[in-house]
Amino acid sequence: MKKNSAINLTVLLTIVFLFGLKREIYAQDTQVRETKNDFLTRVQFGGGLGLSAGTGYADIMVAPSAIYTFNEYVSAGFGLQYNYIKQRNLYNAHMYGGSIIALFQPMEELQISTELEQLRVDRTFTDALENNTAVFWNTALFVGAGFRNGNVTMGVRYNVLHKDRENVYTEAFMPFVRFFF
Repeated sequence: MKKNSAINLTVLLTIVFLFGLKREIYAQDTQVRETKNDFLTRVQFGGGLGLSAGTGYADIMVAPSAIYTFNEYVSAGFGLQYNYIKQRNLYNAHMYGGSIIALFQPMEELQISTELEQLRVDRTFTDALENNTAVFWNTALFVGAGFRNGNVTMGVRYNVLHKDRENVYTEAFMPFVRFFF
């Protein structure tokens, strides 16, 4: 009888252990899935598209970006950019690179941003006498503020590294419209 009791106790403890182990594995799997889903719910995608055209002029820009929302006040992310500009018989440029952005929302309608942008520039000026080609890196550090309404922010940013003659941008102040979904 003692032998049967020992076997029954062993079987009972094994069953209890296996059910407990299964519940623990399920709890860990659920927590991993919740963590992955929580990460994806905090990621927003956005960016910009630009197209400007005229007689002998074209400007095409594609700039996708993504941010991660840490909490209701702070977000950070990165972006890519490609820009092609052509003025017939005068100017041709390819610019590509990336940026890192940090966003701070002290209140729901106000967004303050900092963005470090690095672009590789390949441009050619053409005149009657010669072609002047330049290939260089352009670094910009923007500090900005904007009015935020839902997924859209409109504002102005300032390039603190702006130099009048050695820059891709003609002005230090630039308006912006930012979308994230």
